[in-house]
Order: sequence, then structure tokens, then C-alpha cells
Amino acid sequence: MPSPRYTNRRHAGVALAMALRDMPLEDPLILALPRGGVPVAKEISRALGAPLDVLLVRKIGAPGNEEYALGAIVDGPEPNWVVDERMLERFNPPPEWFEQQVLEQIRELERRRLLYRGAKAPARLRDRDLVVVDDGLATGSSVRAALKCLRAQHPHRVVLAVPVGPVETVQRLREEVDTLICLDTPSPFRAVGDHYRDFHQLSDQEVIDLLIK
Repeated sequence: MPSPRYTNRRHAGVALAMALRDMPLEDPLILALPRGGVPVAKEISRALGAPLDVLLVRKIGAPGNEEYALGAIVDGPEPNWVVDERMLERFNPPPEWFEQQVLEQIRELERRRLLYRGAKAPARLRDRDLVVVDDGLATGSSVRAALKCLRAQHPHRVVLAVPVGPVETVQRLREEVDTLICLDTPSPFRAVGDHYRDFHQLSDQEVIDLLIK
């Protein structure tokens, strides 16, 4: 297996910023998917001189197989969620299990919103160029849920920027955005973390520190 391309998430953010720097953006807002997307997005925000905010999304993992996403839910005045019907059919959890997971993830989104934003209102999305950033793609279910939510806010343009992801996920998500930048689509693709030397699980405090600096 080749050595990881990125030293850490900050390194990946610098590389993405280089790819984005010549793109004409209208009133841009950088939106990070916590936790892992925040240090990546921070470097883009610095390089472009654009504000940074979080886009709160929670994956609904399959019972006993959390890495397989059955869907995802996005924070908002009315939480939105998407379901991967193919994966739902494959794992076939009982209906009450899925409903319980939705409720649990809504509670977690509320917790994170208070933790990361406090009383601060979310940034305006309408008529802006939104740059959605994560540390990588796997199934893409969380990002797809986020993009669905964003489209309902009537942005000027939506750009998805990620360091790495499988080619089939990238191709599927291109239809959901105006522009998609993915720096690396290795094949075979096993996991996002394989492409980082340091891919530690960020703490809530690390995310808060990045958002306030």
C-alpha cells in the first residue's frame, strides 16, 4: 500500500485551498462538516479570506456495522434526512430501530449546535457561494444529506471540496453540486483514514478552538 498523501487534515486543507484559490467565488462561505472537516476547512477559510461555519450532519450507521450508512440527518429549523434505500434493504433493520436512531441523532445535533455555536445564529446561506468541506468521502451519505438541505436555502452556487474519495461516490455527488473538487480518487479505495498519516479523532474542544481562532 502506498504511503499516505496527507500528513494531516491541515495539510489536506492547504492543498484544497490551492485548488480553490483561482475560482471566482461570490460572497463565499466555507461550511465544514464536523468534526473532521473543520481543520481542513479552516485552512481554506484562511487562504480565501472567507468566513467559516459548521454544517451539522450525523450519519445513521447500520446496526452492528456503523461504517455502513443507512442515511444521514442535517441540523436546521426542521431537520432534514436522507435514506439510502439500497443499504436499508440490505440490512433490513426494524422500523422502530431507524426511528429511534433519527431521534438520537437529532438530540446529538442539538448538543453540538449549542457546543459549537452557542447562541450565535447560523450564517446566511441565500445567494452565496457555499464551499462544503469534509476530510474525505466514503459512501457520501452524510454529504448528500447536507447538500439536499443546502439547496433548499437557495444559495447562488454550491461547491463540494474534499481531499480524497472513491471514484463512484465522487461521480454520484457531481450531480448534487455546481462544482466538485476531489484531489485524489484512488482505486481500490478502503477508507479515508488510509490517506492520512495523522487521522486522529478530533475532540469537541479541538473543533471549538478552530472555530473561534
